[in-house]
This record gives sequence, structure tokens and C-alpha cells, in this order.
Amino acid sequence: MKNAPSSFSEAPQLPLDAPKTVTIDRDEVEIVTAIPPAKKGRLPSYLADHRKRLRHRFLTGGARAMPDYEILELTLFRVIPRQDVKPLARRLIDTFGDLNGVLSAPLARLEKVEGVGPAVALELKVMETVTHRMARAKVMQRHIISSWDAVLDYCHTVMAHRDTEQFRVLFLDRKNVLIADEQQGEGTVDHVPVYPREVVKRALELNASAMILVHNHPSGDPTPSDEDISMTNQIALAAKALGITLHDHLIIGRSRELSFKSQGLL
Repeated sequence: MKNAPSSFSEAPQLPLDAPKTVTIDRDEVEIVTAIPPAKKGRLPSYLADHRKRLRHRFLTGGARAMPDYEILELTLFRVIPRQDVKPLARRLIDTFGDLNGVLSAPLARLEKVEGVGPAVALELKVMETVTHRMARAKVMQRHIISSWDAVLDYCHTVMAHRDTEQFRVLFLDRKNVLIADEQQGEGTVDHVPVYPREVVKRALELNASAMILVHNHPSGDPTPSDEDISMTNQIALAAKALGITLHDHLIIGRSRELSFKSQGLL
């Protein structure tokens, strides 16, 4: 694009009530206009334009192509209306790896990131709750076999980025429809207490005919431990004695999962 040619034009007309300063220099009288300062708190034009462009891309079908930090920027616009939030968005991604990692991060760790105050932390945890409920809604009251990919997506969303082990049970009816998804235990970075008797007892209370066990490995490696295998066998035996089928045990890692059934462990 060629540069626009230089041109002369009249100076803009000043409002009649604009403040004026009169300076007397020898025999000449010079009228100098005092420009009112910018309103405090107004977003600089370059930031306003940046936010406008991001919103436009998001609303016109570009959301899928937007990197995680830009999705975070859009979220942070609401809670930090007068500042550039890109550095904070990038800092969060660098700290926790990706968008899921940011949303799943414990509140205490979030608040240690420079620029994250109570309002930002609350917004991120609300987003986490919304994403979990949306993923859960895609699998509840659905046939588990035909919704298997959605089940895996849900398990990864809820569990893959946790700092501690969590044990969940998916309870199914006779038609393999998911009727309940419940957390049965919360542990440390490498252990979660599981009580086979309590798992089976809860299945009876729900009148469930089958179960799928799910737990995560915060290390990211879904390889089962000897304790994982032993605990699974105990639950399978207790369930079988009461006519309840254990379909599978899934271990969720950072980027992949392991199925006991597929590995011949069940």
C-alpha cells in the first residue's frame, strides 16, 4: 500500500468552551490551547483494537484455530477490563502447560502466578466447572458403548491434569446406560485409598448392573501398578459374587489412557 501524499489542511476548529492559556511574548500574543487529559481508566486504542479483533475471530468461526492463550485472553477480558492480559495468559499457559492444565490447577497454585488475583482465580474455576458439567452431560443417561469416545473425553477433562490421584466409578444399568458417576476417593500424588466393599455396596444402592472404574496417574504415565491390579481384581471378585459386572478399569494419563480390558488385565 502506497503512502498517502502529504497535504495541507485547516487546523481543526476548537470548541468555544475549550480552556485556553494566553502567553505574552514581547509584542506578540500567542494563543495556546490546553488539551484536556485523557480520561483515566480508558483502554488504549491499540488494546481496544486487539480485543475487538480477537472477539471477531472467535465469533466468526475462528475459535478452533485460536491457541489456548488467546482463549484465555478472551476469558480474562471480563475480569481485567483495563489492562493488556496477553502476558498473563501466556504466563498461565507456560506454568500449567495448556488450557486444561490452567483450569484444573489448584486454587493455591493459581494464586501464586503473578497477576492472578481472587477475581481471575474465581473466573478460571468457574470455567473449569462449566467444562466439567458440559462433558458430563454428554455421557450421563447415554449408552456407554455407543458413547465411548465421549466417556474418554469426559475422564480426560476431569482427571488428566489433577495433581493428586482420584478414583471414580461409573455405574451402569442393565442396558449399559450410565446412571451415576461418583468420586469414591481422593489421595496423594501416587496413591488413593479404595475400599472394594464400599464400591460394591454403592452399586447395590444404585441398583447398578455394571461398573467401570476410573482413576488417574498424576505422573502422566497410565501404566498400572501392582496395587492397581490387585485392587481391581478384588473389586471384580466382590462384584461378580453379587451379579455385578466390572466392564473395565481405565487409568487416565496426561495424554493417553490405559484400559485393563484391552491389556488383558481384566
